[in-house]
Formats: sequence, structure tokens, C-alpha cells
Amino acid sequence: MPHPFLLRRLLTRRRVVLACAAVTVLAAAAALLLAAPTTEVPGRALLVAGARLHPRPRAAAAGRSPDDAPSPSLPPPPPLNAKVRLPSKISPAPSMFSAPVPSPAENFDDGSTEEPEHPDMKENPLKESAPFLQEPISSGPPTRRSDVSEDLDESGNAEPPPRPEMPLWSTKADEELIYAKKEIADAPLVVGDPDLYAPLFRNISVFRRSYELMERLLKVFIYHDGAKPIFHSPELKGIYASEGWFMKLMEADQNFVVRDPNRAHLFYLPYSARQLEHNLYVPGSNTLDPLSIFMKNYIDMISAKFPYWNRTKGADHFFVACHDWGPYTTKLHDELRKNTIKALCNADVSEGVFIRGRDVSLPETYLKSARRPVRDIGGKPAAERSILAFFAGQMHGRVRPVLVKYWGGKDADMRIYTRIPRQITRRMNYAKHMKSSKYCICPMGYEVNSPRIVEAIYYECVPVIIADNFVLPFDDALDWTAFSVVVAEKDVPRLKEILLAIPESRYITMRSNVKKVQRHFLWHTKPVKYDIFHMILHSVWFSRVNQVHQVEQ
Repeated sequence: MPHPFLLRRLLTRRRVVLACAAVTVLAAAAALLLAAPTTEVPGRALLVAGARLHPRPRAAAAGRSPDDAPSPSLPPPPPLNAKVRLPSKISPAPSMFSAPVPSPAENFDDGSTEEPEHPDMKENPLKESAPFLQEPISSGPPTRRSDVSEDLDESGNAEPPPRPEMPLWSTKADEELIYAKKEIADAPLVVGDPDLYAPLFRNISVFRRSYELMERLLKVFIYHDGAKPIFHSPELKGIYASEGWFMKLMEADQNFVVRDPNRAHLFYLPYSARQLEHNLYVPGSNTLDPLSIFMKNYIDMISAKFPYWNRTKGADHFFVACHDWGPYTTKLHDELRKNTIKALCNADVSEGVFIRGRDVSLPETYLKSARRPVRDIGGKPAAERSILAFFAGQMHGRVRPVLVKYWGGKDADMRIYTRIPRQITRRMNYAKHMKSSKYCICPMGYEVNSPRIVEAIYYECVPVIIADNFVLPFDDALDWTAFSVVVAEKDVPRLKEILLAIPESRYITMRSNVKKVQRHFLWHTKPVKYDIFHMILHSVWFSRVNQVHQVEQ
């Protein structure tokens, strides 16, 4: 019989061997999840980066769209050293990351869109698990470009837009982008366009020419790699609907999507930030590391499997994320965070993640029905709107408590509530308040973005946006001064004074423009020209065109 001491040593070694084998199995499982195609059999629970992922039941796989017809013939592209000037972009703010905070979710009793709380995330920002994160700064109102030709730094000098590194090799798609850049810079003057209302746009000539070229040229390749539910699983209701509807319509598209990646101008990463949170965040863990590790592993996988990421270091790739945590999931992969075109609802320039001039501000749209995304829009005519300003919602973030402190229940013209009293909702619910108000107050919540902005546009109420450092959606194309009011956070005590100072004629014009701009924020089960799907895609296209390099000859 073996000596007891020797027996214990043998048992210890056996445990070590078994533990090593278990680690190997878990690592293989994580790799399988990242590399799995969308046709992978569901139902297995996989461990990824230490977090449990429970795939949901899967819908039937959608059919893949066929290749587009060959690209249209083009005039000869300009010389590669030709000087091209497009509208420049504001350079990014100094890198200042803030801790992720609770993200928006479902609705409120009275119909207002509201955000839930993750107390552990709210009270203990990720200082220990992510020491590079710093507190946010607040230095000004939502940003919009004042000129399409030049942006200035603090000293008054023009700043060049951010420039990605040169691609490792050139393609026909690069030549088409250079051609498009010159064509947009030389866009013919547009006067009296019957299909576009010029006062809504910063430069209607640039927008129309860019949009025409997008329709004619743009090709998008969608990666099939990645298993549900994080990939290819659009969420079509609630306030994360923007990322879900874009994914649904992009993957079903037959005009822009191609199977041959060698023809693509853009590469779409079809993952959901909402599904990352839902499947990988561990409640009470006080860390987003599992989400960031997952995304780093995914990018490492596609860059090892395919050559396309490495050609531009991710500069021709993009993703669409409406969840507040979307920007922070990129923190562990430098190229994903710095080079990729990020279409984000959380478009805050003060944190150093959203890069003005490269990234896209995504509208946050709250949808109640997946079958009928366009419903219950409209409101009373301007003359019948008896309420000066309206807001109802929970006290999330730094702005809303100040708003309620100065205006909650203190002025009959300013209907500012935390929750609409029940005796009032019996006569007039949340939606009816918005439809009966001249101005709808849209203060930031935990982050700068708010679904109330688009909600106000749907109800034809002039949005009053209070969120410093917020880049407004589609700011590359739309002139928000034509249909909205921007108020700095420090001016909340003067809110009524600011609104009353707006002439009635100016209000009537803005309210009319809200109705006209509405078409650019509507989702359709089959995309319509100039709708929100095409506007998002155009902003991504315009960013890519603006970043393309010309090789000096």
C-alpha cells in the first residue's frame, strides 16, 4: 500500500492535470464562439472571458443577399496627388475617459422613456478594474459645426481632421473613394431641390452630391463570423432600437451589401452593444472587462482570419451601438477604439472615445412596436400648443435634478415633473403633453444622449437639448439651429427667459422645420430614400470618404 504522503502528492498532481485540461477546454470554447458562423447550432452555454453567456433561441437564418451588379463605370479618377478640400471636422478633445454609468432601458408608467439603474455601477465607477478611466468634464453645450469649410483650435488656428494611417495596399474601392471625395468637394450648386428642404441642411449641395455617390458606388461587406445572440440578433423595440433596426435592414439589404470583400468600401461589424450587456455583464461585478475582452478577442480573430482589417488597421470598418456602454467596450483594442468608424448614441466628445470628424452620432429612437416602427407620430398645430415647455422623467445624471430644482412645480408655463401626477395623466398622458407643448425639454440622463430628442421630432415639438459636449445626430449634414434649441447646462436657471426670448415667428418656423425633418428620423420595414437608415449609412460613408488618403506621386 502506498505511503499516505505519496498518495496525497499523486492526488494533487492529478488535480493540477485536470485543472489544466479544464482551462484548455474553456479557451477552446471561447474561440469557437468568436469564430462560429451564424449557422452554428445554438443552445450551448459558453464561458467567454470568465463570464457566462446563455444564447437565446434563434430565429431562422435570413437568406444572404446576392452580389450586386458590377460597379458602374466611372470617369477617370483624379490624380492621386490632386488637392481636394471637403468640409473639415473638429479635432477630438483631449483623451479623458469617464467611468461607464447606468444605461437607458424601458419606459415609465406615463409613457415617458426612462432608464433603469445598476446601483453597483452607479456608486462604484470602474476605477479599480479600469484605472485609466477618469471623471468626465463638462465644458460647453452640444457641439455643432458653425462652418463647413474650417474648424479652429483654441488659438484660432485651423486644425486638420484626424487622419488614419495609409492602407498597406490600394484597391479599386480606394480609387472610387478618391473620385467621390473630389466630386463632393466640387459639388454643383443646388437651388430649389424638390425632394430636399434646403434650410434643414448645413450645405445641401454637398449633401446631395455625397448621397448620390453613396447610392451609386457604396459597397458594404458584412462579416458572417460570430454566433447569436451577440451577433446578428437585432433588438427592435425599446430605446436600443437604433442599433437593432440598422442591423436588421443592413443585413437584408440588396443594394449596398456585397459578398466579395475585395469590392467593399466599408466593413460592417454586426454585433449588438445591448446584447453584450445583456449576456456578458455580471450584475454586481462592477466591471465591464468581460465585454471589452470579448470585443478584443473578436477583432483579434477576424484580423488573424482575414486580411481586410490589417489593410487599414480598421479604418474602413464600422459598428453601430446605441447602448450607453458601447464606447467603453472598445477600450482594450487600440485600433478598434481609435481607427474604426463608431456610430454611437453616446456621442460625448469630452471623454476621448467619440472622435469628432471620424465617428457618427447615432439618433436614439424609442420604438414601441417592431411591426410598426412608424406609429402615433404628429401633434397639434403651433397655434393650439398651450404649454410652453414640458419634461417628465426620473432624476438620472447631473442635469435633471437641477432642472426640477428650478422649474419643478414652480411655473404653470413650465410643466416640469419627475413623474406626472396620476390625476393629470387621467386627462393628459406623456405623449399628449409632448403633442401639446411648444418646446420639449431633452436633458441628458446618465450620458449625453436621450431618446426624447427624436421623440420630440416625432410629436412635432421643438426639442430643447441640454447636454454639454454632445455631438448632435447627423451633424455632418443637418443644421440643428433650424429646428431645435440648444441650452448650456449652466443656463438651466434661465430656461424660461431663453425660450420666451425666441420670437413667435421664429418658433413657428422651427416647428414647421421639425415636421419637415421628421422624415430623416423615421424607420421603415423597407428603407425609404433619405430615411434614418440611409442617413446613418450616409454619415458612415461621408466619414470614410473624408478620411481617404491620396498617395503622393
